[in-house]
Amino acid sequence: MDKAEALKKLEAEMRQDQSLPLSTNLVFGEGSLNPAALFIGEAPGQKEDELVRPFVGRGGQLLRECIRGIGWKEEDVYITNIVKRRPPENRDPLPDEIAAYRPYLARQIEALAPAIIVTLGRFSMNYFLPDAKITRDQGKIFISGRRCVVPMLHPAAALRSPEMMRQFRETFARLPVIVERCEEVLKDLSDPKQKPKPQKLF
Repeated sequence: MDKAEALKKLEAEMRQDQSLPLSTNLVFGEGSLNPAALFIGEAPGQKEDELVRPFVGRGGQLLRECIRGIGWKEEDVYITNIVKRRPPENRDPLPDEIAAYRPYLARQIEALAPAIIVTLGRFSMNYFLPDAKITRDQGKIFISGRRCVVPMLHPAAALRSPEMMRQFRETFARLPVIVERCEEVLKDLSDPKQKPKPQKLF
C-alpha cells in the first residue's frame, strides 16, 4: 500500500470511528507525502474547522509565512495536529481526547515516515517527549527512534508575546540547518532504540 492510499484509508477509518471525541469537522492534515518536515500542532481552531484545513487561522498564517521565509514551499512539508477535531471554544485538548486520537496520529506518522518532526506547542511536544519543557527545550534536537523531533513554540503563542515571537522566528530561521544536522545525526545513529535526548545545535 502506497502512502497516499494508506492515508486515505486512515482518514476514512477516523470518519467512521464513532468512539472518537468531539463532533466538529475532521481536519486530517495536508502536504507532501515525502515531507522535508512534519509539523504537528495540538488541535484545529475555528478557522480550521470552517475550512477543514490545518493551520489556516492567524497562527497558521504565521507558520506558513515562516515556511516560505526559509525558502521552502508549503507543499514541501506536511501539517497536521494530534487531535483532528476542534475542541469547544478553542480550549486546550483534554488528556482523554489526546489519548483517543493518539493511535491515529501514530499511524499517520508511520505512513508518512518523516525523518524530521517539528512539534508546535507543548501538547505535541509531550506526545514524543513527556519530560520536556517547551521554554527550555524549544529549538533543540531530540532523537526518538530513527527520527529527529524538534520542539517549537506554537505560532498562536508567538502571536501573544513579542519575546515568544522572537524565539519562534529565530528557531524557524534555523530549521534548514536543523534539518541538515538531523540528517547527520540519523546517519550516524547506531542504536534505534536509544532513549530520546536533547542535542543543542549551537
